[in-house]
This record gives sequence, structure tokens and C-alpha cells, in this order.
Amino acid sequence: MKPEKQKRLFEEFPTLSTEEWENKILEDLKGADYDKKLVWSTVEGLKIRPYYRSEDLEDLGYPNILPGQYPFARGNKVKQNHWAIRQDLDETNLTHANKKALDVIEKGAEAIGFNASNLLHRDDVRTLLQGIDIQKISTHFLHSSNYKPLVREYFTYARSSGFNPAQVEGSINFDPLGFFLLYGKFYGSSDENYRDALEIFYSAAGFDKFQLITINGQHYHNAGAHIVEELAFSLLQGNEYLAGLTSRGLDIDTIAQHIQFTVAVGSNFFLEIAKLRAIKMLWARVVEQYKPRGEEALKIRIHATSSNWNKSIYDPYVNVLRTTTEAMAAAIAGVDSITVAPFDVTYKKADDFSSRIARNQQIILRHESYFDKVVDPAGGSYYIEQITDQIARAAWKMFVELEEQGGFVPAVEKGIIKSEIEKTCQKHDLDIAMRRQIFVGVNQYPNTQEKMLEKLQPTAGLSDLAQLKPYRGVQAFEALRLSVESHEQKGNKMPLVYLFTWGNLAMRKARATFSTNFFGCAGYNIIEGAAAANLSEGIDKALASNPDIIVLCSSDEEYADMVAAIKELRKRNPDVQLVIAGNPQEILQELNQAGVQHYIHLRTNTLESLQKFNDLLGIV
Repeated sequence: MKPEKQKRLFEEFPTLSTEEWENKILEDLKGADYDKKLVWSTVEGLKIRPYYRSEDLEDLGYPNILPGQYPFARGNKVKQNHWAIRQDLDETNLTHANKKALDVIEKGAEAIGFNASNLLHRDDVRTLLQGIDIQKISTHFLHSSNYKPLVREYFTYARSSGFNPAQVEGSINFDPLGFFLLYGKFYGSSDENYRDALEIFYSAAGFDKFQLITINGQHYHNAGAHIVEELAFSLLQGNEYLAGLTSRGLDIDTIAQHIQFTVAVGSNFFLEIAKLRAIKMLWARVVEQYKPRGEEALKIRIHATSSNWNKSIYDPYVNVLRTTTEAMAAAIAGVDSITVAPFDVTYKKADDFSSRIARNQQIILRHESYFDKVVDPAGGSYYIEQITDQIARAAWKMFVELEEQGGFVPAVEKGIIKSEIEKTCQKHDLDIAMRRQIFVGVNQYPNTQEKMLEKLQPTAGLSDLAQLKPYRGVQAFEALRLSVESHEQKGNKMPLVYLFTWGNLAMRKARATFSTNFFGCAGYNIIEGAAAANLSEGIDKALASNPDIIVLCSSDEEYADMVAAIKELRKRNPDVQLVIAGNPQEILQELNQAGVQHYIHLRTNTLESLQKFNDLLGIV
């Protein structure tokens, strides 16, 4: 299109000021509260407006920068947005792990995370890495009880096998402060850990692309921390390493070059993109305080993992949708590598199918969706830039406050980190219980025919953790439903809910759907009764099904006409639990006197209510 035609086209759309937009919004709200209706208050305490404009970028805490420029909110990359597709293997048998690694490399993995718990000697390293070009495939070692001899043997193997140290990429999950965070004590002592760190750094001379310290920020996320806490606590932990190692003689450029952050990414798509952009900028500012010689030290290295906190046992294929969202957010934010956990690891050991799905999610994003072609595609979005700034400011404020109180170690020792995350967990738990935060298949839209108890496999846990403990947000709902399955397996009758529909078609269908979702969360059997010609017929049909619970589904106005029917139901079956779907405030007393015992509606604490029904029905 020629410039003059383009100009005429845009002239057809008049420029509107923010004031004009706001006036129109207020007019449409018709007196409703603007903030309550349109401003999103997040669990982090952020206030996110319904729209942003170019003027909202004027007061950002970072300048208008290009990718690769300080303070790196737009990332370190300046050309393609490449990330390594990483797959982590649980296999402890070294021969089997090697065979598995070669297989997943052939199928598209570019980085492998190995379980190094049995990796003790040089021959073990050779067995594990046989046939793997460690200059092309980055290797990452997890779960070792002693990383010092491991890296010594690994680096010796790399040199003796003819690999160029400068081209070898990978990492070890050496994180003594992370151990301290989880267990409330050091592995040995703090001084011993730092001496081990120094030896590891000295042994790594020439391996410039190998990360020697991993800051496991995913611990905070998977314990239930919100985004601001994740960043503040991760920065606090990272700064503790910088201070501890520089005070022992290592220079900041060397230290920063060999630090990697592992960050869990949740399903809150835009906030997670902003979180990853914010941590890049904040880490640069932390490292900057140590006055490095080169700008390279200011660039963070991020390995992103899919969240464990938001995954479910029930309806597990929804986990695929969650991890896809998470991988997309990580790729758009420009991380260095990504691990997507298989969708079924919440209840069993991953198999070839689920591992393949996890790997292919990234392959599709790379090769079919071209997420690697544009560096920081979110850059310039008024919304993303604004929430990046908000998250960065809030996380920096929390970080500085904790540093002024003594830093990371006192924050763990005094229980500050644990306490703050527990407060956030309480908010999460209430939102999930009230179904303000939806988990499809668990606390909303459950598959009532699904049985998972027999599919559960024992999984390794961290039961002896003294401090921060991982958990999944829907565990309480899952435990409740599993208890119902167990009750049936013991030879007991599965609770039966009969939906007594009556009156206004739209209202009775809406409330029947609500009730199905509500009791489906516990896995009860649910029968929706066909509309009866009269209330007497409806009563007969309801009682004929021998229900444990009868839910009356009608409009609030019509419940007044059902009082006599409710009395008859109570008379003919004194043991049945009578429930009203709705909250008819004006006739509650009359309904209660007639025999109604329970009310379910949008303000009901679903988890608490279902636990009470389980108790009433003898389900433990």
C-alpha cells in the first residue's frame, strides 16, 4: 500500500484520548464500581487495568531498549529466539539411561537431564554418555549426593575424549542453599559447601558454558509462592551465592558466568511471560552491584520447567493443555532451555507415550509454530511491558527489604520465607475451594465416570522436608474424591445424588448443571430426573432411585411452591440429605422448617461442603 493511501485509511479512524475511553466505560458501567468490575487484583497484590495505552510506557522502570541491551528485560538474544529442548530422565541404571538418552536425542531432544544418583566413577560417566556428542547435546546432572567428584570425573572424561571444553554445555544441580531451604540445615556445613563450590569452580577451568550452581527457583513456585515471592526469594538466594563466593576470592565475572536459574512456569500466561522478563532485568541489577568487568556477567541463564503446583491426577490430559501454555510462555519470554514434564507424572512414572507428548510440545512450538523466529515478541505490548514493570518493582522491593534484614540465610532460619509462602497458600487454597480459581476436571467440569485410585503408583516423596514443602493446589479435592473411590472399593454403595428439577426451564437446567459440577467434584453418582408432570410424580421418581442426596433445582421464586413437596420427601425418607441449589434468602426459614438441610450456590465453599457430605455419608 502506498504511503498516501495508508494515511487516508488511518484518517478514517479518529484518535480518542484516554479520558474519552474512560468516560465511555463509566457510561457503560451504569454506576457499577470500576475497580471491582474491571481491575484485576492478583494474589501478588498487583492491580491490572482492563487496557493500556502507549502513554503507560512513559514511566517504566527500565528504558526503551532493544533485545540484548541492558538491563535485559527483553533478553540476551539479538537474533533468533533459540532455546534447548530438554528432556529429563529418571532412569538410575546408567546403561538404560544411556539407551534412553540416545533414543530421545534421535527424536528431537537437544539437552538431557540425567539422574546422577548412581554416577560415581569415571567409567560410570563413560557408560552414561557413550555415543553422545556433548558439544552438541547439553548434559545436565540431577540428584547427586556429591557433585564435587562428579564434575571432576565429567570434565576429565570430556578432555580425554577429545571434546573442546569451551564448547561443552550443561549444568549440575549443585544448590546447597536450596538444600538448606528445603531441610532447614546445610549438607555438612555452610563453610564445607562453599569449599566444595570453590573446588568445583577451579576444576571447571575452560568450561565456560557449563553451569556450576543452579538456583532452584522452582522450589518456591511448587510450594505455592506467588510470582513476586518467587522472584524476590530467588534473587535473595542468588545474591547469597555471589556474596559468599566473592568473599572467598572468586571474581564476580567467573561466578555469574556459571550460575543458572531454574524457574517453574505456571499457566497464568501473560504474568508468567512478564515474570521471566522481570527476573532478567532484576538479576542484571543484582550482579551490577559487584562491579563486573564485562556486561556478559549481567546476563541471566534461565532453564524453565513446567509447573508441578497446578497439575492434577484427575482428568490428566488437561495437564497437556497446561504444560503447552507454560512452554509457550517460556519460549516467548526467551529462556535458554525448557523441560516439559509428562502429563501423567502426578500419579505414575512417565511412559514412552507421555514422554513423547511432552517432548513434541516443544518441537511443535519450534518447528511448526516458529516460536524461535522472533526475539521477545511480547516487547512493545503495552500490557506485557506494564506488568513486567509492576512485577519487577514489587519483587525488587521485597528483595531489598529481606536483604536489609540479613539476607537469605536469616530469612530461612527465622521462617520468613516459609511463613510468607504459607500465607499465599492459604489464599490459593480458599480460591480453589470456592472455585474462584478453576482447575478443569477437578474443582469444575469433572468427569464423573473417571476412576483414578487403581492407577496411582507409589512416587518418591520428600516427606522429611523441614522447611519448604512442595504441594499441588488441588490435592485436597483429589484426596476427597479418592476417599469416595476407596469407599466404593471396600464394598460400600457409591453415594447417589438425585437432581429434582422443577419449574422454569432455564433455571432448573442451569441449577442442575451447577449441581452436577458441584457433586461431580466428589465423584458421586448423579441422576438428573426428567421433568415431572406434577410435584407428586416428581417425589415418586426421586425416592424410587433410592438417593442419598436429593437436590432441588428450580428458581428461587418457585422454591416457595415446593415447600409441601419438601415436607413429603422428608416424611417418606427421613435419612435423605435435602439440598437446595440456590440461595433463596427470603424463604430460608420456611425451607429449613420443611426439612432442607443444605444450600449450594456460587458462594459455597465447595471443598468444605463436600467434606461435610462425605462425613454425613460415612466416607473416610
